[in-house]
Amino acid sequence: MTTMTRRGLLGAAASAAAMITTPAAAAQARPVSERHHREVTTIVLVTGANGSPSGDAELTLRGHRTVGIELPGHGPASGQFRRAYQSPQNLAALATERSPMAGITLDDYVEATVAVVRRAARLGPVILWGGSMGGATVSRVANAVPRLIDRLVYSSAFCCVDLPTMGHYLQTPEAAGTLILELGGASLADAAVIGATRTNFRTNDAAVLAKMKEALCADATEAEFMTMLNASHPDESTQVPLADARGHKDTWGTIPRTFIRHTRDRMIPLPLQNRMIAEADRLTPRNKFDVRSIATSHAANQAGWAATVDILDELACR
Repeated sequence: MTTMTRRGLLGAAASAAAMITTPAAAAQARPVSERHHREVTTIVLVTGANGSPSGDAELTLRGHRTVGIELPGHGPASGQFRRAYQSPQNLAALATERSPMAGITLDDYVEATVAVVRRAARLGPVILWGGSMGGATVSRVANAVPRLIDRLVYSSAFCCVDLPTMGHYLQTPEAAGTLILELGGASLADAAVIGATRTNFRTNDAAVLAKMKEALCADATEAEFMTMLNASHPDESTQVPLADARGHKDTWGTIPRTFIRHTRDRMIPLPLQNRMIAEADRLTPRNKFDVRSIATSHAANQAGWAATVDILDELACR
């Protein structure tokens, strides 16, 4: 098994076409203050590293629109799920086959997300949610189109303020308890060879699985853990965690925001979550985080996600 470098691990664990403005599409640029409060809210969901795009049925049934962002390289035609990844796995091929994520950057994620936010904002209020590495995309999208977003929500997600990148935050004292390095045993390839990180979420190595579960979702049932693994894309960008993802005071900092802390998170430990919240509040003291807490791990279990849905429902109904 290929040993993953620290740089690659930052990509894996820490491991989004713009619309053309035309007169007919002018409604997409309506500022938040001019929208009708009875319009249906669209909750735009940006997944973390290796995630799959999806909406949420429960939020839809509560009267909101939900849409998951198909990040570049994560679509059904991207080629991430290849024959070599099926059982029995062709480990030699997986170690050398070029990744569809090679060369994909945070700018690409932002461009894809901005395009969705523009369309959603034509229909009414928008809440932009990000989990884990998705927080970097959320902050950069907020810099780009602050007038189109009614609220930002970070779910145990990176919120870069004083430091530029996710990689920098993972090297702070507050990140000392992270289990990010425990994911190294699931690495399938050298990132320098394939142009991305590649994680074997279909491994049946008991020791590797135990470490992954402890790091990602220690409080999940075995069924929940297996479901999460099999919904995960093996490849992820190495460039996103190393890109400048800071929110700017005059754009990002003007949007109301909520941080949902995962108090049992072993990937982005609670002290690191608290550090990012404090930095953000110092930058915009008149627009501080609305902080919520859920007793769940990094990848929320079923109960943790249900609590997240309750928070999003409340925010969308304001």
